[in-house]
Amino acid sequence: MLPTEVPQSHPGPSVLLLLQLLLPPTSAFFPNIWSLLAAPGSITHQDLTEEAALNVTLQLFLERPPPGRPPLRLEDFLGRTLLADDLFAAYFGPGSPSRRFRAALGEVSRANAAQDFLPTSRNDPDLHFDAERLDQGRAQLVGALRETLVATRALDHTLARQRLGAALHALQDFYSHSNWVELGEQQPHPHLLWPRQELQNLAQVADPTCSDCEALSCPGNWLGFTLLTSGYFGTHPPKPPGKCSHGGHFDLSSSQPPRGGINKDSTSPGFSPHHMLHLQAAKLALLASIQAFGLLRSRLGDRDFSRLLDITPASSLSFVLDTTGSMGEEINAAKIQARHIVEQRRGSPMEPIHYVLVPFHDPGFGPVFTASDPDSFWQQLNEIHALGGGDEPEMCLSALQLALLHTPPLSDIFVFTDASPKDAFLTNQVESLTQERRCRVTFLVTEDTSRVQGRARREILSPLRFEPYKAVALASGGEVIFTKDQHIGDVAAIVGDSMAALVTLPLDPPFAVPGRPLVFSVDGLLQKITVRIHGDISSFWIKNPAGVSQDQKEGTGPLGHTHRFGQFWMVTMHDPPQTGTWEIQVTAEDTPGVRVQAQTSLDFLFHFGISMEDGPHPGLYPLTQPVAGLQTQLLVEVTGLGSQANPGDPQPHFSHVILRGVPDGAELGRVPLEPVGPPERGLLAASLPPTLLSTPRPLSLELIGQDGAGRRLHRAAPQPSTVVPVLLELSALSGFLAPGSKVPLSLRIASFSGPQDLDLRTSVNPSFSLTSNLSRAHLELNESVWGRLWLEVPDSAAPDSVVMVTVTAAGREDSPVPPTHAFLRLLVLAPAPQDQLATPTGSSDPTLTTATPAFSPFTLVTQGRAGAGLAGSPWWGTVGGLLLLRGLASW
Repeated sequence: MLPTEVPQSHPGPSVLLLLQLLLPPTSAFFPNIWSLLAAPGSITHQDLTEEAALNVTLQLFLERPPPGRPPLRLEDFLGRTLLADDLFAAYFGPGSPSRRFRAALGEVSRANAAQDFLPTSRNDPDLHFDAERLDQGRAQLVGALRETLVATRALDHTLARQRLGAALHALQDFYSHSNWVELGEQQPHPHLLWPRQELQNLAQVADPTCSDCEALSCPGNWLGFTLLTSGYFGTHPPKPPGKCSHGGHFDLSSSQPPRGGINKDSTSPGFSPHHMLHLQAAKLALLASIQAFGLLRSRLGDRDFSRLLDITPASSLSFVLDTTGSMGEEINAAKIQARHIVEQRRGSPMEPIHYVLVPFHDPGFGPVFTASDPDSFWQQLNEIHALGGGDEPEMCLSALQLALLHTPPLSDIFVFTDASPKDAFLTNQVESLTQERRCRVTFLVTEDTSRVQGRARREILSPLRFEPYKAVALASGGEVIFTKDQHIGDVAAIVGDSMAALVTLPLDPPFAVPGRPLVFSVDGLLQKITVRIHGDISSFWIKNPAGVSQDQKEGTGPLGHTHRFGQFWMVTMHDPPQTGTWEIQVTAEDTPGVRVQAQTSLDFLFHFGISMEDGPHPGLYPLTQPVAGLQTQLLVEVTGLGSQANPGDPQPHFSHVILRGVPDGAELGRVPLEPVGPPERGLLAASLPPTLLSTPRPLSLELIGQDGAGRRLHRAAPQPSTVVPVLLELSALSGFLAPGSKVPLSLRIASFSGPQDLDLRTSVNPSFSLTSNLSRAHLELNESVWGRLWLEVPDSAAPDSVVMVTVTAAGREDSPVPPTHAFLRLLVLAPAPQDQLATPTGSSDPTLTTATPAFSPFTLVTQGRAGAGLAGSPWWGTVGGLLLLRGLASW
């Protein structure tokens, strides 16, 4: 976490570092894989968004010295590419993982890019500053920024990042779609982010703006006036006579006189008639993006701004607790472990940044408690006691679903219970939600058939009653651990271990098979390896690559120290572990649980997408899960590349990805990984053919490569992915709801693997009225069906409350087609003042200020050869491949 916040003081203008963006793209930018195909060398929305976020993060680090560590120095970042891993290592300490920060930036970037693909946004001129709708575009931009602030303060950071991505997309589009650059402007528009400042000198409908241009490249088609305009795209709204088009192959309006267009989206004249001004537009769009980030930081404060972008190596702490009368020991264990985590990590970079607590019993569950400070969380947890009887089963999965709704992505959730689920019908939906949220769920079950105190049972319970927990744990990459009351406190210690940025090492085979050892690989970038074994165990041994082995006896052995708590063993290996192939042999009456974890900064993030090449904005449309029969791109982002054991060694690299079936572990295929851009970025891509994704099923991803010394590297995704049978899209115009409103939602279903007969079910949490015009769908191959839903928000809806809409498409009757789920998160927004988007000057609610910003003059800082000739410029100057700016402190 960051140091405790104090009021900001700006004795002089702060420095923003714009690293290498303004150099030729071939030396500084990594084109997205889709950009390479359509417009090599172009600067994308993703580039602008991530560069701006990195620069503002560096500024924050420079102004907030880390506790117990020397302050960062600007000169240490001059002359090299700015990377998240380097920033985190310099600020939080070597090896501090930047995975969560990079994942948060990915959420913002993908939400930004999705504006060009979602049916609710791609053709709306107000969201792209098209068709001279500049006032309307500014209103949408400011509204999205305000919604970002509201969602952040409501601790819904996922929705906040989605709205931030939409805001940045519109902001960046302004400089590409309008003629601001053609007017010769050298700085961002001074009023675009300030809602009560009118946009001046706007072209009117009768003002001609462009001349005819029949070529692809149209440098002279703008008429050269001083009015602000933007191009028309497509047929809605129709282009008036004499007006500029957006331009490009896919713009129908550009074939109507005056032909051509003025967009600067890319370096390709086929897409952008004003391609020659692409870099100038990108410069201003980057500056404006930095201003927007800085504005959010000033309104939120450093602590909340850091939570918005997950500028921390720490995770969240989420508990789901059974509160029936038999759960006293479990609740005490959860309290002790939570207190231990809070106290041990208070004030350190690993202090949890978000706390979630959901109680449950029978017949109720909730309410959810969320907090961002440990004292509030501890106070709430301390008020929970085991009360009442309640017969087994309990509403566990409903409580877990509520926790997933409020827990940040890439988090661990721990469920303490001694009962099976009463709501097992939610199993598949919760499985999908864990993968959508990328949260790992661990169940700690103190099932004891001899215990009856405090727990009544209606009937003889099935031995398979805990299967829903096992299914959710498998889908999320978690575990189900059975223990007894007297051991729950010790076993709960895994809560702390699981929050320590551990990776799970892949086993071959993935589960214990009688007479066959489990094999895993250890490389030089792993440390603090632990082996956890639980079940009805007779014996086990662990063997290192040198043939040295250790059995299940407690105490310290040649390989590590063994602890036993009933039928739960934990072996902590000595550091440094020997590299190579290790083996584990387990003899048990049942199928034991075996998990090997380790600390390392070398990890990876991934997401899926569909290449959209036939359209005005080529790019990758993001998918939550791969779709059966659809050509899918896998994008991998490797974290911790600078963590090689010997600093002089070459960087580690991954060469291919293995896809395995779940839970059998059978290899489904190997696909090569291709680097995208400079190797230090760690971006890799693989094209997954439809034949590899032909059957709906869960699968796991494993990366294979080599470290700098040529030794084998093996990393696994923390949870499986699921190939879903159909593409199911659910979207809304905005992520926000007003009490008393009726909101339309858009639904699309598409099949790429053959005919489908589907039943559609909808639900909403909380129970608002939700209607749909589509309850069944028949799809042929490559066919889509569209539907509309209407969500009625009652007047009594609480402001800042989260609403989740779920649509499920399932095969009819006895169809073997598994269900597909789409989730849409929305937030109830308090009504804004009728006459403005921001609060009046002096209001106690600083959403977006209404006063004109008091700009400091931008002072050029030039050092070294690159900026030496630009000393008189008020804006731009490069320093060893960098651009330094001053004067944004007033934001």
